[in-house]
Amino acid sequence: MIGVLCFYGLGAANAQSISLRDALYIAKTQNPNLKTELYQIKAAQADSTTAALRPNPSFHNETIQLTQGKNFAPRTSWSDPLNRQSLFTLTKPFQLAGQRQKKIDLAKEQIDLSNKNYQETERGVFAEVASKWMEVYTAHKQLDILKIAKSNIDSLSDINKVRLKNQVITQTDFMRTQLLAKEYELKVKSAEQDLSNRLMELSYLIGSQVNDIDISDQFALKGDLGLDSLLQEALANRSDIRAAQSLINVSNKNISLQRSLAVPVPEFGFMWNPQNTINYAGFTVSFDLPLFSRNQGEIKKAYILKDQSEQQYAAIKSKAQTELMTAYASYQTQRQNTHKFTDGLLKQAEHILANVKYAYLRGGTTLIDFLEAQRSWLETQQQYYDALQLYRQSYIQLLYASGLIGQLAG
Repeated sequence: MIGVLCFYGLGAANAQSISLRDALYIAKTQNPNLKTELYQIKAAQADSTTAALRPNPSFHNETIQLTQGKNFAPRTSWSDPLNRQSLFTLTKPFQLAGQRQKKIDLAKEQIDLSNKNYQETERGVFAEVASKWMEVYTAHKQLDILKIAKSNIDSLSDINKVRLKNQVITQTDFMRTQLLAKEYELKVKSAEQDLSNRLMELSYLIGSQVNDIDISDQFALKGDLGLDSLLQEALANRSDIRAAQSLINVSNKNISLQRSLAVPVPEFGFMWNPQNTINYAGFTVSFDLPLFSRNQGEIKKAYILKDQSEQQYAAIKSKAQTELMTAYASYQTQRQNTHKFTDGLLKQAEHILANVKYAYLRGGTTLIDFLEAQRSWLETQQQYYDALQLYRQSYIQLLYASGLIGQLAG
């Protein structure tokens, strides 16, 4: 297994906040979809028990009773054994051509297929939980920067109230400042509701109440792994590919079973035949004559299902390669976009806002210039966290496409 993860600050910040690893770890056992899929494994295990059972013996009885008194034996009544003939048989089916063992082998492969399908469902759940956790993280950051912007405007509003009293600014400038403060207040409330909604959605996905997340949690690729290495990892460990391989094994076992079922199942046993108080005993055997039905349809169907499973395997491999290449390309692009912000855009926006605010408070520029600088700063911050979300989600998608998403759960 190629190691690709490097975690920092994965412990929960407090008892009410969870890291990404915590969320995935809880979802592994509490996600409702995974709980549902787990029953498929239990059902397959029950089928395995059924496959190992041996056929029951059969008991058969025929009784012939004289009904007309004139035919009764002399000095006998209706219930006398002299007026009755019976046949008792006890037989047992015998499965030939290894039919029972082939049923057991097929059931074992179906259990393995159920396990692989569960792992594939788990892979999808992990990707969904990780993406939702990132949405909560971004919603947190968007709320934080809106609160900072609102704090700046509130502070300016208080200053302008004094400046208006001293007749340094006009009534219009003061009203503009108050209007903007109210706008930010509404935006903060909307952002708080959005964060609450994302937390509720995350709670559903992990199957447990989430009050908050650990926003200090950082995760990134350890180094820059090549596409070829990730592709080899995907082809070896992706759960959908392994499930497709398991389905081929199921198809092969099913072909073997269906061919064996073309052999008739004979029943051997004993018979006891008391006729008018005279006892007869012997052996009995019965089996179907394979003149018309030799299980031709099911055998043909088994081969068709094998061809289908092989085609599905080839299709899933091709899909995995495509998903991985597109995920890797997106990851590289989003990483570069994020670096553009951290390499200067954020500092530049903060520097411009600080200079314009300083100039405005000293009468060196207009309120319009300050509000424009404030708007530009806010947009830059929001664009940065949007880019960061796309970057981290592209990383999650890369782990999903390579089959390594489970490593995030520890």
